[in-house]
Amino acid sequence: MASFNKVILMGNLTRDPELRVTANGNSICKLGLAVNRVYTTKDGERREETTFVDIDAFGKQAEVISKYMRKGTPIFVEGRLKFDQWESDGQKRSKLSVALDKFEFLGGRDDADNSSPGAGYQKSSPPARAPKSDSAPAAGNFSNDNDMLDEDVPF
Repeated sequence: MASFNKVILMGNLTRDPELRVTANGNSICKLGLAVNRVYTTKDGERREETTFVDIDAFGKQAEVISKYMRKGTPIFVEGRLKFDQWESDGQKRSKLSVALDKFEFLGGRDDADNSSPGAGYQKSSPPARAPKSDSAPAAGNFSNDNDMLDEDVPF
C-alpha cells in the first residue's frame, strides 16, 4: 500500500523556540506554531479557528531557528507527521506532532528592529539584473518586434 506523509503549514510561533543539545552533540529545537483559519458560517458570521501544532527541528535547522526566531514570528514549515507514545503515571499518553524537513522565514528587515522578534535576521535580496545589451540575442523564441519586454514579465 502506498503512503504519503507531508505537512505544509504557515503561522506564528506561540513561544520562544527551545534548543537542546543531546549528549552526542545533536541539536533539537522544539517550537509551537499557531495556524489560523478564517471562515464564514451559514448565517454569514465571520469566525476564526486557531490550531496549535508542536514542531521538532533537528541539526543546523534547529540552531538557526533558535537563533533568529522568537514568539510571534511568522514561519513557513514543511515536514511530516510524527506520532509519539509514552507512559506517564501509569497512563498511556500519545501526541501527534510535526518533524520539520524545511522551513522559510517570513517577513523581512522592515518587520525587524533591534527589539522585535526575529531581529538579526537579514533577508537576502535577489541578484541585480545585468544591463541590457543590444548586441546580445534575446533568450527564447521571441520575435524581434518587441512584443514582450522585460518590464512585461511578472517576475
